[in-house]
Amino acid sequence: MISLPNECYHEIFNNFQSNYKFLFSCALVNRQWCRVIIPILWSKPGHHFKNKKLINILLLSLNAEEQTLLIPFNITLSNYQKPLFEYTSYITFVSNFLYEGIRDWLPSKKNKLGNELENAVDFSLITMLLRTSKNLKFLSLNEIICNQIIFEKVYENTTVTSMQLCNVDDGFKYKAIDRLAKILSKDSTLTSLHLSLYQLEFEGVKTLLEALYKNTTLNSLDLGGTRIGETMLAKFLCKNKVEEL
Repeated sequence: MISLPNECYHEIFNNFQSNYKFLFSCALVNRQWCRVIIPILWSKPGHHFKNKKLINILLLSLNAEEQTLLIPFNITLSNYQKPLFEYTSYITFVSNFLYEGIRDWLPSKKNKLGNELENAVDFSLITMLLRTSKNLKFLSLNEIICNQIIFEKVYENTTVTSMQLCNVDDGFKYKAIDRLAKILSKDSTLTSLHLSLYQLEFEGVKTLLEALYKNTTLNSLDLGGTRIGETMLAKFLCKNKVEEL
């Protein structure tokens, strides 16, 4: 029997990317199929981010620096076996399901620690995904990790084309806003942006709008409930060929 090249197998199995059970079964047939199927299975985890086992696998991909934030909470990962594949390198889509999965994964002591543990895990995993995901396309950030460090890493990223910022308010510090503005001002790969800046102060909104005016790559902009100035928005729309608003 003549074996097909991996490219052909990828085209075939990619048609079943939403049929996880079928792909899991096929991955057990032989090593060649497994190497082709694993990247497809992990490209868009979606609601599977809510699986505690998946969160454990993600945590095992943290480097020493990313694990540092978890040390105060007595979470150690060094005794666990490393995954056989670099699963996180295949992830292309990080949605809000990740944050739901983290909340479900957290131990009962979270109640005693407030939100500090959840925030630390959120930050560590997003930092790791920005470092390891080779073809990350969509990234959703919540208000907890919309900070200067995360945006600096997004600024350095060259693969993200779509980003969503959820439930951001005045806790969204000016330095973080400046970093986001820096991303929007440069000739980045970002083509789609969803902003939910419900209670952001005037100066913060003004900074973002000025950056949007300089931007030439966005073709989709969702402002949610953000309050913005009509004049600046009109300037942005006139300059950019936005296909969706």
